[in-house]
Amino acid sequence: MSTGRSGTRIEKIHHPGENGLGFTTLRKVIVTGANGFVGAAMAQRLVGEGWAVVGTFRDHNASLGGPKILPFITGDINGKTDWAAALRGIDTVVHTAGRAHIVRDTAANNLSAFRRVNVQGTENLARQAAEAGVKRFLFLSSVKVNGESRRVAYKETDKPAPKDSYGISKMEAEQELLKIAAETGMAVIILRPPLVYGPKVKANFLRLIRIVDRGIPLPLAWVKNQRSLIYVENLADAIVRCIRHADVAFKTYLIRDDTDVTTPELIRMMASALGKPSRLFGMSPKLLRNIAHLLGKENETDRLIGSLIVDDSKIRRELNWNPPVKLKEGLKNTADWFKRTLCSGN
Repeated sequence: MSTGRSGTRIEKIHHPGENGLGFTTLRKVIVTGANGFVGAAMAQRLVGEGWAVVGTFRDHNASLGGPKILPFITGDINGKTDWAAALRGIDTVVHTAGRAHIVRDTAANNLSAFRRVNVQGTENLARQAAEAGVKRFLFLSSVKVNGESRRVAYKETDKPAPKDSYGISKMEAEQELLKIAAETGMAVIILRPPLVYGPKVKANFLRLIRIVDRGIPLPLAWVKNQRSLIYVENLADAIVRCIRHADVAFKTYLIRDDTDVTTPELIRMMASALGKPSRLFGMSPKLLRNIAHLLGKENETDRLIGSLIVDDSKIRRELNWNPPVKLKEGLKNTADWFKRTLCSGN
């Protein structure tokens, strides 16, 4: 092992001729955050397609992704992380790691904490990648760069309007990446997904599954919003299409599943996949917002009753991409995972 600029211990990375994985002929890619929800799915997908994958992990306590994923321990990701050992011989970086959106963030300086990881950490990795000769850099951003809620579908050409620290940090990271691309010629591709769901999902979507599974009544029957979602395997499929497509460079894409859905429709579909009744009753959205205001739950409520949809016609047109997994199938796969693991106590 060696010690990087950040002072963290860095796992030795094996290179061509050292590991029997055929690095001399395989395409070589780093997937950052390879034990995360999206990163793990991405790393496994690339391994299955014949890429030589270096997966980065924050520490040795993380699940290291499987026998065909070469581990690289980063420690905290920030403007001082040393990526040199991992980047040697790499063709492509898929950057999924970052400080995630946290509903109840206790960091003393919320925006500063997000910037340290999502902006400074991304810029540092990208500059080292360009210096190392990396040809393509895919950055997993967020629709939160566009905004939080509206009934008109967001487009890539809309002026960014992030509302929280997470969205601001993703927007600033995008801006830094575009500067680096202009300076170095490294092909930068930016994806802005909406809410990602699938097996191993966490946070708000998992909480909703638990509520539906327990049969807790929800006052959402009269909600007539529209939400775009994307299944994690559809996101992985789009990333693969982007990094394999020779003509894709210096592009930003919004992506989503095949259909948008109202919150009541989503709950009914999830209940059906779980084999449970959906327990919905009606309450006006205005009253729901008033109650949420009194309880200090405006943001959480808006995610349930507000609209957020994206126009993904650009990636479909330019890359001939369509999500391979339908919404109903993705929800069933998610419900099956929940019943098999969390619900059974495994």
